[in-house]
Amino acid sequence: MAVMTANKARPRGQRTLGQGTALVTGAGTGIGAAIAQRLAAQGTHLVLVARDAERLEVAAQRLRAEHGIDVLVVRLDLSLPDASARLAELVRDAGVEVEILVNNAAVAAVGPVAEADPETMRALIDLNAASVAQVSAYFLPGMVARGRGAIVNIASTAAYAPAPYNAAYAASKAFVLSFTRALWFETWGTGVRVVAVSPGAVETPMNPGRGVGKRRPEQVADTVMRALRGRAPAVVDGRVNAVQAFLFDRVLPTRTVTRLAGKYFRAAATRKSRQHSALAR
Repeated sequence: MAVMTANKARPRGQRTLGQGTALVTGAGTGIGAAIAQRLAAQGTHLVLVARDAERLEVAAQRLRAEHGIDVLVVRLDLSLPDASARLAELVRDAGVEVEILVNNAAVAAVGPVAEADPETMRALIDLNAASVAQVSAYFLPGMVARGRGAIVNIASTAAYAPAPYNAAYAASKAFVLSFTRALWFETWGTGVRVVAVSPGAVETPMNPGRGVGKRRPEQVADTVMRALRGRAPAVVDGRVNAVQAFLFDRVLPTRTVTRLAGKYFRAAATRKSRQHSALAR
């Protein structure tokens, strides 16, 4: 199900939704919300997409008040089979011309595959990977036809190595990274900017709590804004994360990288299991 809300009618002469508009998925919290804030601050109108309509509407009202922009809110679960087509239809019917697309919506699920729920895993892959490709495919043709636009796909440093105990998430982000690099090549010379931005650990509702080396959503958003002005097909957020991605991708043997990642995520899965056990008592 999709629920859409927009601004109330504006007096004649004021700008309308559709001029310089960015669409951000997973925009209710965390990285997506921070990116939306940065875009709004430079006067970009917004289409905010997420499953939590109430949280989206609160964010939309704040952005309208602070920056005087138009905001369209779309409540939609992009893991559902027809969700990407529905999103494209809703945006088209609203008369919105998307110039910047930010595919940010994602979920994670740590733990061994043998203990995973198959349907949960399917939904993760559909959201993290399939929706990125489908939403891009719906909005890219218009950008190419106009000779301008941008697509930012949020990947992860997990994309640079196999990750035991976080296998589906890492694989889905590896898809995002590979897909974006290919799309970057396909769109070269068209006027459309395509880039993957890979954060490491970030303080978000999906990964709560502070930790050594953890970045803030606002820092990732700043990296996204710089990436939009650059030319590289892929950017890693944060210097430490960039060094790690380089080592994992180009220096260390795959077996070593897999062992290191597995040790890290096995510990994360153990902590999560203990937390759930404590809550169940």
